[in-house]
Amino acid sequence: MTEDALPEPDRLDGAPHPRQTARLFGQPEAEAAFLAAFTSGRLPHGWLLTGPEGVGKATFAWRAARFLLATPPDTGDSLFGAPPPPRTLDIDDDHPVAARLRALSEPGLCLIRRPWDEKTKKLKSQLTVDEVRRVKSFFHMSAGDSGRRVVIVDSADEMNASAANALLKELEEPPADAVLFLISHRPSGLLPTIRSRCRTLRFGPLSPDDLTAALAEAGQTPPENAAALAELAAGSVGEAVRLAAHGGLALYRDLVMLLDGLPRLDRAMALRLSEATAGKGGETAFDLTLSLLDRALARLARQGATGHPLTEIVPGEAKTFARLAPDPVAARLWADLAANLTQRARRGRAVNLDPAALTFDMFLDLDRTAAQLPAA
Repeated sequence: MTEDALPEPDRLDGAPHPRQTARLFGQPEAEAAFLAAFTSGRLPHGWLLTGPEGVGKATFAWRAARFLLATPPDTGDSLFGAPPPPRTLDIDDDHPVAARLRALSEPGLCLIRRPWDEKTKKLKSQLTVDEVRRVKSFFHMSAGDSGRRVVIVDSADEMNASAANALLKELEEPPADAVLFLISHRPSGLLPTIRSRCRTLRFGPLSPDDLTAALAEAGQTPPENAAALAELAAGSVGEAVRLAAHGGLALYRDLVMLLDGLPRLDRAMALRLSEATAGKGGETAFDLTLSLLDRALARLARQGATGHPLTEIVPGEAKTFARLAPDPVAARLWADLAANLTQRARRGRAVNLDPAALTFDMFLDLDRTAAQLPAA
């Protein structure tokens, strides 16, 4: 397999890589905060970009990298005074820096991500110390350059302990004009010393309108029910792409219908949904079923805990959830189930147990839990 054909761990199937995405939707506060730091002349060396997966953190990192590498430092030598401060991170697509970044040939950028393992012919499961050590080499090799240097780590959550310690050393003593962007979906798992040496930018879920615009930018057909998809995807473009590609809304509707029949499980429907997780394409269906079941259980528990009707994703969901989770006692039952139900299935799949059997067992657990409700 040629290097160009290798899978990219920081690329979502069915969507352009973030380096190929020029626009960022729904995160004006993050961009404004970065521009304010830039124009102040006190730009931090380290930036920790946090928030749910798929809401634009990587797209922002590449936008900021284009901006920094295409914007010459202000030396104060201009005869006409300093240029006006920039109001946007936009850089023309035909700018040489933009073209080099798309081709991964920009000498001012170092991209750190999980590497390809030639022995197993798979991407490594962790971001290794050898990859992070490339940052030191990058800084050393580019020491004679007068321009900025940018490092993108996507994602920092995937670093093993040795890699994290190696990155910490670079954050402690970064060279002048170097900026490191660390993308993290779960910052609590990072070393406290790494977090303390970075300025944190938080990225929130996208609104339905922003999510629809971002999907269109990614080449996806606008969804018929953008509000439902945004709610199910929790405002994540990445998750919305996955759901749209694999019939996520239809599967969630089936799961809600299954829940509606509890505590008298529709076994025929449960078998149909279970059998879809086996055979060709079954791995994707299994993963999607588990993630959507997690979402449904979280919504059930929230319904019971708050007593407020949820915004419906599919018709009839609010009525079904209100019946199954009428109070905090019921909410606790569903929350306890959610804590380990899909995790057990994932562990079983990791040791090659039958996915259809694992899925059907989960549905039986749903039925048993519903049977414990006072009104069952």
